[in-house]
Amino acid sequence: MPPMALASLSGTPNSLEARRDKADPADMDRLGAEMSTKSVDRLAQLLAALYPDRDPPFADYKDLYATIDAIQQGDIPWESFSVQYTGPLPENGPAPVWMTETFEVWYRSPLAIFEKQLANPDFKDEMDWAPKRIFKDSKRQFTDLFSGNWVWDQADKIAAESPENHGAMFVPGVFGSDKTTVSVGTGNTEFYPFYGGIGNIYNSTRRAHREGLSVMAFLSIPKTTRQYAASKEFRKFRRQLFHSSIARILQPLKPHMTTPRVTRCADGHFRRAIYGLGPYIADYPEQALLTCIVQGNCARCLSPSDDLDRESARRCLEHTEALLDALSLKELWDDFGIVGDIVPFTSDFPRADIHELISMDLLHQIIKGTFKDHLVDWVEEYIELTHSPAEAKRILAEIDRRIAITPPFPGLRRFPVGRGFKQWTGNDSKGLMKVYLPAIAGLVPNEIVQTVAHLTEFCHLVRRSVLDEDTLLVIDTTVARFHAAREIFRLIRPEGFSLPRQHSIVHYRELIQAFGAPNGLCSSITESKHIKAVKRPYRRSNRNKPLSQILLTNQRLDKIMAARVDFTARGMMDGSLFAGPPIPAPPPDANEEQVDNGVVEGPTCLGEVTLAKRHVRGVSRNVHDVALHVDQPRLHELIRRFLFEQLHPDRDAPATMAECPPFAENVFIYNSARAVFYAPSDVCGIGGMRHERIRAVKSWYSGPSRYDCVFIEHDGDADGFRGLHAARVHLLFRFKYHGVDYPCALIHWFSAHGNEPDPDTGMWIVKPDWVRGRPRDPSLAVVSLRTIFRAAHLIGMAGKEFVPADELFNFSHSLDAFKVFYINKYADHHAHEIAF
Repeated sequence: MPPMALASLSGTPNSLEARRDKADPADMDRLGAEMSTKSVDRLAQLLAALYPDRDPPFADYKDLYATIDAIQQGDIPWESFSVQYTGPLPENGPAPVWMTETFEVWYRSPLAIFEKQLANPDFKDEMDWAPKRIFKDSKRQFTDLFSGNWVWDQADKIAAESPENHGAMFVPGVFGSDKTTVSVGTGNTEFYPFYGGIGNIYNSTRRAHREGLSVMAFLSIPKTTRQYAASKEFRKFRRQLFHSSIARILQPLKPHMTTPRVTRCADGHFRRAIYGLGPYIADYPEQALLTCIVQGNCARCLSPSDDLDRESARRCLEHTEALLDALSLKELWDDFGIVGDIVPFTSDFPRADIHELISMDLLHQIIKGTFKDHLVDWVEEYIELTHSPAEAKRILAEIDRRIAITPPFPGLRRFPVGRGFKQWTGNDSKGLMKVYLPAIAGLVPNEIVQTVAHLTEFCHLVRRSVLDEDTLLVIDTTVARFHAAREIFRLIRPEGFSLPRQHSIVHYRELIQAFGAPNGLCSSITESKHIKAVKRPYRRSNRNKPLSQILLTNQRLDKIMAARVDFTARGMMDGSLFAGPPIPAPPPDANEEQVDNGVVEGPTCLGEVTLAKRHVRGVSRNVHDVALHVDQPRLHELIRRFLFEQLHPDRDAPATMAECPPFAENVFIYNSARAVFYAPSDVCGIGGMRHERIRAVKSWYSGPSRYDCVFIEHDGDADGFRGLHAARVHLLFRFKYHGVDYPCALIHWFSAHGNEPDPDTGMWIVKPDWVRGRPRDPSLAVVSLRTIFRAAHLIGMAGKEFVPADELFNFSHSLDAFKVFYINKYADHHAHEIAF
């Protein structure tokens, strides 16, 4: 059907729409969901005092909440149902409490949530209406869910079911669940959110947390005393409660999984939609629960639990049903790792095979599981087994020391004391992976370094936003090399490597071909969602029966977001809330320049590097005074040589100083520059853009100096680091010459050590250049800011030598202390794509 104007679909005005001149929904999410009632009241009183001639946007917290609750957009009410054990009770003695207790599940209609997402005008350019196959240079590419084979197979099945389905739009649901603890201690308060969203939106949209994945339900968590916790009856009830609850929640979708339903879409058109169950995001324990297998087995294949890497057939619905008909529960458990007395929720829906729908879990299974819990611990065990206690302690302390002195980099987590803390988060594990290889190189056998390097390479390969057939071949090779190199750990693991999390890497190729790039279906998405959907609402609750307050907060947040989207689409958010003359633009925010990195919202654009908004005050602008201020006596000479190159771009031979133009202009220096670049594999805006700060400052946060490193473009036709130079920035400045503005950087060049990356770590090695080899005379140059691509992360190469144990030697000295450096291509995913 043709598109319909948004104004004709919005319904009658609500109180917030009528009060748009007083209350802006762009600000109400924080007021209504994050501030306490007392804080809201104080804010209302403050606004009334500041603007006595105007009515405040709200009188108190009750007025604010009433305004939010009256919003019609995004109003999907919470519903509930109760579940109770119906099996036989014990004949002797009283029944356990859990057998007589009623367990309540709160949920919202998945159909209403999916239709709201389908109609969200924010998604109109970020959504697939049909399966797609993408080719570049005749090679298949896998990106979003609709680029994979699974959606194509589902579309073929739907079309074959009925002629009425031809031309319908397939809408697969993407689901996820994971317990989260909001308080640790005697309370041990846990919640069990269940998330859902449409699979049609792009991966970047889902990762950006722009309501592409919504909290759909809060599952019940049955608990009992130790006496009954391990009983077969309780474990069976707990598993079946999970499956039965999800089956009940998803029932509103079932009629429309076979019969199309006319639905308004984000572009204003109406389409016939057929729904289906799609990929399920879960960590390994949750995968075992979902697929009804015994923990220790693989959720996707039939390999025995004691030999998971043996090639075997894939688990599937037909095979499982045949086994259920032929074998006893004990045989199913012992021989095939199947929990045969549980009915999975997928059995109630068409075209749904839970073994097929389990998606990849890079964060929990590979980064936190295989890297942090396996390899990092194994390295420590290997060192302790092959060295005396004193020497092992010394080597482990050296590893921590190397990690601690790693130079800073935008977005990189610092470890001031190495690995010496107990509470590890997913971000901690990811941060350690980025700096771990240089820390162990030279202290452990090369095979161990290679094992860690191959796994780190695998994680960065599969995290890319676009994977083509060549990348899949590289992934296959990397997995094979990882399996071969890890054999060195047989010394501490004679029982082998039959570990479900580690085994999962062999299934990534088939999962990428089925569901597209893993970065759109990673448990990091649901883990981040916990913060907004559970943890923040819990913190603002009064802790007394907090679930009802969490439900209300989520409903209010959804209403505010829906109102904001609707108002923006209809042009109601244009202009200021305040009448009167235009307010002058505020001065540049100093805090903005303190942010090291972040996303850039908006469409894809050309990257650029620009100086900070404000130059350094209180410093002479005379070039000679600037040279003294930054301790760079050759600055004037280098600026003149730079100008000659700019004015004579075709000249190949170096100029003499007599040929260089004189220079006596004002020089403005800056503490930082901002690089904007296309990095869709990292956390980025919807167009794939992000930004980072490049710093050259004498004192950072009243501490030591910070002079960052950068990539400089060298040869656009060469691949990877062969087309780049590495350099360290010692000064960022700007001047005008003959009316032309020149933003520049004073840099110290680095040269590649060898023609290939290091064979053990896989990273390029560079060393600083010196004039005629004199370490006190660095090879400096002034370059245009336009030649800088982005920041580079260099980590000192210590090898077999131990770094100074002096506490005064810290991360700020690393770039000056080492003679050779690794180019850390694992600093972020974009660096991995350009510095190979």
